[in-house]
Amino acid sequence: MGPVTVRLPIPCLVVLVGPSGSGKSTWAAEHFRPGQTVASDDLRALVGEGRYDQRAGTDAFDVLDLVLERRLRRWLTTVVDTLGLDATRRGQYQAAAARHGVPCHVVVFDTPGSVCRARNRARDRPVPPKVLTGQLAALAPTRAALADEGFEGVHLAGPVELVPRQLFSAPQHAARQREAPMPLRFGLQIPSFTWESGPPGIAARLGEVAAAAEQAGFTSLWVMDHFVQIPQVGPEWQDMLDSYTALGFLAGRTSTIRLGTLVTGVTYRNLAHLAKILATLDVVSGGRAICGLGAAWHEREHKLYGWEFPPTKVRYDLLEDALELLPLMWGSGNPRYTGRTISIPEAICYPRPLQAKIPVLVGGSGETKTLRLVARYADACNLFGDPATVRRKVGILGSHCFDEGRTLASITVTNLSTVLVGRSREEVDRAVERLRPRSASPEDFSTRVSAGTIEDQVGRFRQYVDAGVQTAIVNMPDLDAAAVERFADVIAAFPQEGRGW
Repeated sequence: MGPVTVRLPIPCLVVLVGPSGSGKSTWAAEHFRPGQTVASDDLRALVGEGRYDQRAGTDAFDVLDLVLERRLRRWLTTVVDTLGLDATRRGQYQAAAARHGVPCHVVVFDTPGSVCRARNRARDRPVPPKVLTGQLAALAPTRAALADEGFEGVHLAGPVELVPRQLFSAPQHAARQREAPMPLRFGLQIPSFTWESGPPGIAARLGEVAAAAEQAGFTSLWVMDHFVQIPQVGPEWQDMLDSYTALGFLAGRTSTIRLGTLVTGVTYRNLAHLAKILATLDVVSGGRAICGLGAAWHEREHKLYGWEFPPTKVRYDLLEDALELLPLMWGSGNPRYTGRTISIPEAICYPRPLQAKIPVLVGGSGETKTLRLVARYADACNLFGDPATVRRKVGILGSHCFDEGRTLASITVTNLSTVLVGRSREEVDRAVERLRPRSASPEDFSTRVSAGTIEDQVGRFRQYVDAGVQTAIVNMPDLDAAAVERFADVIAAFPQEGRGW
């Protein structure tokens, strides 16, 4: 049986523990990028007359502490390559990591003494035999002490698997999902239409992705309601389709998947006209429209297109008017509506939607205004953040529901995130290297896109289920039919019954 894989989160501080000749530097060079390892020997060469200049030891460790502090402040994965046999220094490293919220792990090198001595003898400047004997003798009590020193993980040296922090505990949650499956539906968001084929190939690529999503088991398909690309995704000169024109196209290329925007800004269109657009989408899609609404935020986009960008209060008034008006437009009769920002003499909309009521999702996680509007009017919400944040937001939403005389169970909770999935760690690493911008490190990009294996993703999404999510909406940095098909294995791990789209 081979060595156990050392699973480490990104970012983390890794403290190596082992005598001279135990293979610490070789291991670090094999598993970490140049620049990620801070070695006391190298720093002695920097501040002294060479790697073996023991007179420079104090200065070398002073520099090590400074470098470590700066790297941890920037949340950079760092390996400390020293003997690691000094408990005081280990405590200092652990405290430095804790100050910056970076997990600290220890990797122990339990190399046989005979191997350490043979390697030491082969060096140009071997460590004195008595010194090495002392180091070897110190290893056993050091190993015994490590378990009580509060490190987040103590590992024997082996192959390394670096994973984004949000996926670190995923295997245990994936195991729970296998043992006690919980339902979760999945939606696919398409936030970008900039593909290598350029505009001539957009329609074909979009159709292929939509067909693959339906086949893979996605139950909803979403586009952004923006007119230029948003800064969080890319430069504004990237291709961006009109949302409802794109959804009309997708309605004709699919048959079962639900269709919506995540989310429509209420400042972009006359609200009665928006109701008409959504009713039309529902009719041409056979009753598959979802109405995503938000207060809008992208001020530059408004300036570019000549739209007014009202103050926050007015935009929330617009949102509340939309939440009241749209169901009137889709319902029976032609009632008058007078709201906070708009007055409609007759709510006329023919044909009516095929659905008795197009479900309404409100985007945003604002605890005072947005979640109150969700509780009062909406069928669904989209909550941002990690599982702990979502769980807290769901609790706040539940309080608003109680105040409004509703049950939390009547609202579908969704969450939007980015995923990069591979069938193996090697496939994930190759995808990260292929897709990452040159300005981003592999670790930074992996974290940004939650890059992981199928099991990693199953475990991650199980945590969202436990937090109260019914529908996980994902986007993919490698979006094509093949990426969507790979994600089908994640979907298959979750029963699809229950609420949600």
